[in-house]
Amino acid sequence: MSSAASHATGVHFGRQDIQIAGIGVALLVALVGVLGFIPGITTQYAQMQFLGPDSHAMLLGLFQVSMLLNLMQLGIGTAGWFLSRTASGARAFLYGFGALYVLISAYGLGVGEESAANFLSVNLLDNWTHLVLGILMMTAGWMFWPSQTDGRK
Repeated sequence: MSSAASHATGVHFGRQDIQIAGIGVALLVALVGVLGFIPGITTQYAQMQFLGPDSHAMLLGLFQVSMLLNLMQLGIGTAGWFLSRTASGARAFLYGFGALYVLISAYGLGVGEESAANFLSVNLLDNWTHLVLGILMMTAGWMFWPSQTDGRK
């Protein structure tokens, strides 16, 4: 079987498209978690708190972060990496954690930036980014899931 034929069926180096998407998202999310702990990339680093709205550290000067939010991103990225070993695991990761990001966004938009209930320490840009990421993750889970008519599962 040639590599062109493998690509045409949605299999790359033994992985299906949905697994590639899951691994890509997992790596991106984990990278964001790591970058949140690097002074310079995260401005006002000395003002980072473990949780709550009083954490004024800003990833790339745009996204408000806390230690808890960074650890959450690392955990989600790690879970996504392991779940994406199988196509069904990748689908579960993209759907499940995509839905979680949508819920985190709704929660953040609902409680507001200065509220004590803002335990993850997210700002408006974080909330909209989480919403878009969640929707894109769920869309990828749907788009890349092999259809039953292809004979793949």
